[in-house]
Amino acid sequence: MPVLQIDDEGFRLDGEPFRIISGGLHYFRVHPAQWADRLHKARLMGLNTVETYVPWNLHQPNRDEFRMDAGLDLPAFLDLAAAEGLHVLLRPGPYICAEWEGGGLPSWLLTEPDILLRSQDPRYLAAVDDYFGHLLPPLLRHLGTRGGPVLAVQVENEYGAYGDDTAHLAHLAAALRRHGVDVPLFTCDQPADLARGALPGVLATANFGSRSAQGLATLRAHRPTGPLMCTEFWIGWFDRWGGHHVVRDPDRAAEELDSVLAAGASVNLYMFHGGTSFGFTNGANDKHTYRPTVTSYDYDAPLDEAGDPTAKFEAFRSVIAKHAPVPAEPVPDRGAKIGVPSVSLPLAAPLFDGLPALSTPVRSDRPLTMEELGQDFGFVLYETVLPAAGPVLLELEAVRDRAQVFVDGQPVGVLERENHERAIAFTVPRAGSVLRLLVENQGRVNYGQGLHDRKGLPGRVLLDGVEPAGWTNRALPLHSLDGLDFAERSAAPVGPAFHRGSVHLDAVADTFVHLPGWTKGNVWVNGFHLGRHWSRGPQRALYLPGAVLRPGSNEITVLELHAAHAARTVELRGTPDLGPTEE
Repeated sequence: MPVLQIDDEGFRLDGEPFRIISGGLHYFRVHPAQWADRLHKARLMGLNTVETYVPWNLHQPNRDEFRMDAGLDLPAFLDLAAAEGLHVLLRPGPYICAEWEGGGLPSWLLTEPDILLRSQDPRYLAAVDDYFGHLLPPLLRHLGTRGGPVLAVQVENEYGAYGDDTAHLAHLAAALRRHGVDVPLFTCDQPADLARGALPGVLATANFGSRSAQGLATLRAHRPTGPLMCTEFWIGWFDRWGGHHVVRDPDRAAEELDSVLAAGASVNLYMFHGGTSFGFTNGANDKHTYRPTVTSYDYDAPLDEAGDPTAKFEAFRSVIAKHAPVPAEPVPDRGAKIGVPSVSLPLAAPLFDGLPALSTPVRSDRPLTMEELGQDFGFVLYETVLPAAGPVLLELEAVRDRAQVFVDGQPVGVLERENHERAIAFTVPRAGSVLRLLVENQGRVNYGQGLHDRKGLPGRVLLDGVEPAGWTNRALPLHSLDGLDFAERSAAPVGPAFHRGSVHLDAVADTFVHLPGWTKGNVWVNGFHLGRHWSRGPQRALYLPGAVLRPGSNEITVLELHAAHAARTVELRGTPDLGPTEE
């Protein structure tokens, strides 16, 4: 692969003028069996490059564990990109935003009570250096200077929207160099943040989705010479629970792209293919009100969540063809889908009955946070004994993020961070009753000053103004559901429960799990965690990659936190349901 060079006139590739026409494609949001398909379609749309973030929190889930296998096999993804003839822009963080849990920062950083993330805090820098030390050596052969596809590597991510410590950016750039990165480095910021987020001697780029001429002019004023590049050209947007499905008109987005390319700028479409925040990996925003992001990362992109071309694919391809060569091959057809009108889930396992199989109790004087329990994602169950019968007021200093309250196994209410709820009154039936609070981590904040987002019950808990004397804490990451005792039940159990059934398939293909009549929880298929379901919407179906399915019997498990569908059935349909596009 050629080597990228930067001079006063722009980009050059082995001495020849070059324009980057790229699209975002996050390997960790796509099943690895589908990587080659998505990369092929990127080239067919006219892209010469793809961009990907790297999620530190998945690659290093614990301080002493580093993973680069299966769906995290980044070297394999880079090999496939090279085989397709595509270059790569690599964005390893350490912070990535991306509407991803905690902006990609691992939750174990927060076990230090006063750590300052994205700063010169020595504890943070030591962890970053360890991360780079694991991540970068296997990737060096993929750099353009070694014949690989990686053209350039990003330093941090939109740092100007968070801070202005140039020394911190310089430290990260030096760390990348020290670990062997010898291709060009770059930063990216929104135009108003360029002065705070750029680094002298490093290529500065801008992020925007509209007013392109203004954004490029601001970038040129900041950097009078050198390439103009929009690293995140926002062609769609993400969705939040309780909102609507955000879309952007394909023709208007194409016009804006045309203006960027007509100005001679390079561009990275954010996103080319959004994919899915599988499992518990979605992020959240908190600008005075906490807003968790949905599981789907469809992003109204040129390829939809299932990898099928949308109207934007053809519109963007036509625009790109005005400015660069586009393959003559036809637009790919939509992939096959399967449908099953009704799948019965007759088996059930109440969550509280399955606690011995799911967790180990930890006793403490106060509720422990998820991070103190060594946990990244999922739920925490807190238990304490109530000393007396009668009415009581429960007050929580902080709910992170959604607490279901039970007394002797019976639900008495829900407290949601999103709604600023922190107190509930109920009646205790007897002395010695057990209070349980099942707290869901709905996604750590991924943007802004709210990154230090510890989960569970991080503050004081009061019962009629008094702190209970002792607690039992149970981490429920739900990494495995093995050991649960499923049995047929004539009616759905009271309280949170897992529901399971199977469906026989003669052939496999992509599909979508629809859950009409269910309330809130999570879905697994053949042990693969698809993500969250919530009747609040807008998303009302979960994408199920065909690669997860197999000919023959396929097991579907639904965690329902509240009321299950009366018939306890789900549907497999060939179409998504991302919700209404207007509130």
